[in-house]
Amino acid sequence: MAIRRLLQASVPKSRVSAVAAEVCRRFGDPSEAVEVERLDADNWLSVPCVVNERWFVKIIAEQHTFVHALLTTGRNIGAFSSGTEGFFERFSTPIEMAEHELDATAHIRELGIAAPEPIEAFEFEGVGVLVLEYLAAFRTLDELSADAVRSFAPTLFSNLASMHEAGLAHGDLRAENVLVAPDADGVETLYFIDATRVSDEAIGDAKAYDIACALASLEPHIGVSSAVEAALESYSADVLLEARDFLDFVGLRPDHGFDTAALKGEIEKVAS
Repeated sequence: MAIRRLLQASVPKSRVSAVAAEVCRRFGDPSEAVEVERLDADNWLSVPCVVNERWFVKIIAEQHTFVHALLTTGRNIGAFSSGTEGFFERFSTPIEMAEHELDATAHIRELGIAAPEPIEAFEFEGVGVLVLEYLAAFRTLDELSADAVRSFAPTLFSNLASMHEAGLAHGDLRAENVLVAPDADGVETLYFIDATRVSDEAIGDAKAYDIACALASLEPHIGVSSAVEAALESYSADVLLEARDFLDFVGLRPDHGFDTAALKGEIEKVAS
């Protein structure tokens, strides 16, 4: 897409190479060569790359902050359409975006939920830089078989419930932000990434939105009944009714494609 290519170009190759060298200087052996792979990911809010197959690095420019502000405005308008106040919050600077994701990732891990190890966020030559552990052998949720997705679905909701009980919402849950990768013991594990900023004052609505996004992410792979059944292992039917009110809003997002009417009907059935 032309806009995404323009955003990628906002961080020229020379700047990417300089950031990679700085990451190696800070965290690696000064004598090792610097290798950087710029990922061709569908990412609007950073330039993602892998440095020396050890560090996952997001480079955030001013243009990414501007796009985040536009997306935040659009999402808040969508939240209004669901009958609630907007709860997404903007970032003022690239380093603020990087620091938020670093802190959110650390908080998720403190709750016992798998997430890449947060290493550092820093400012370098006018861009924000986020450095995380690189999960070399990961697959996104939508790359798994239906049986595999079904097996992980209860864990997805139990992880969300742990976050919600701690007063933390993800805010941007979709299949691309849920990874499966081997943990230190080689066990396939569900990892959460890319949590965004939501207002503390509207955490209840943000939680319902998270659940709606999780249902929307699962339904195309495992069907309506299995998705709702997995959610009910961690949430009551009354909570799912709150999430139902956000399904039309989630359905407007281009990164979700699911049967809105069927999900709403299934939730209403189990709640009756």
